[in-house]
Amino acid sequence: MGSGEEFSFMKPGREIPPIVSTQWLHENLGRQNLVIVDIRSREEYLKGHIPGAINVPFDFPESAWITVRNGLLLEIPAKEALFQTIGSMGIKSDSLVIVVGKVPECTCPMGTCPFPLADAGRVAETLIYAGLKNVAILNGGHNAWADEGRPLSTDIVNPIPTVYRGTAQDSLIVTKKYVLEKVESKSSDAVIIDARDPHVYFGIAVEEFSPIPGHIKGAKNLPAPWLWENLRTYKPLEVIGEAVSSVVGEDKSREIIVYCGVGGYTFMWGFILTEALGYTNVKLYDGSYEEWANFEPRGPIVKYKWE
Repeated sequence: MGSGEEFSFMKPGREIPPIVSTQWLHENLGRQNLVIVDIRSREEYLKGHIPGAINVPFDFPESAWITVRNGLLLEIPAKEALFQTIGSMGIKSDSLVIVVGKVPECTCPMGTCPFPLADAGRVAETLIYAGLKNVAILNGGHNAWADEGRPLSTDIVNPIPTVYRGTAQDSLIVTKKYVLEKVESKSSDAVIIDARDPHVYFGIAVEEFSPIPGHIKGAKNLPAPWLWENLRTYKPLEVIGEAVSSVVGEDKSREIIVYCGVGGYTFMWGFILTEALGYTNVKLYDGSYEEWANFEPRGPIVKYKWE
């Protein structure tokens, strides 16, 4: 996507695109009900942010957006806590929410680590789970906005809290038991998507979250890092859509279960599949491979095989 290009698909009930450009945001800064959520660190926010943006950092391993539960990282917070967070940001059911992340700076053994890019998707999909309909990600994050010389502010924005009354999409999140049943069923048409890097999926490398190489039996690989050009901005929707349909097929009502290492890529793909591509039966396995491989009963694992 170029700096001024928007995603063309609009899910019913949406008023804004799921991915917005810096140009779009600049033109809509004064729009009614617009809430800009900067998820960078407090230190980064204080150095300069998009005018009007509030700051709710995505801090690992614990923050308003993620928690550690039963030994598992990156678990979704309890609904009560999540709703309280949303209300504290002044977000209402009809708010237009733009999530602003950042371009990755850290490095991994295979190159630049894309996890910070996925953080914005994790937050956006968490808000979708909480019942909001108009949530978008800023393409290129804060970096793109600043690099283009757009206005920045150092004013701390304190929103007026409200009571958020939403309805969580509980059916969006599935358990290990649910995934096991799909894997072991001979009649299930569900497709399981592993969103990790290909070398991790194949089993020639492992992530720190699990020393067990391989992937969930029957899972197909759709690496989340392939969503971005040079780990900065999203690839064109047509390219992403073609990659997805080649793996899961053309039926957008087919059940899709997404997992990754601990859940970051999982929610990122969930947002793209449902909000940008129009898939209607997407499930997120938040426990992901960390739970599947490390906790008993261990689920069936396959390595050195493309499925």
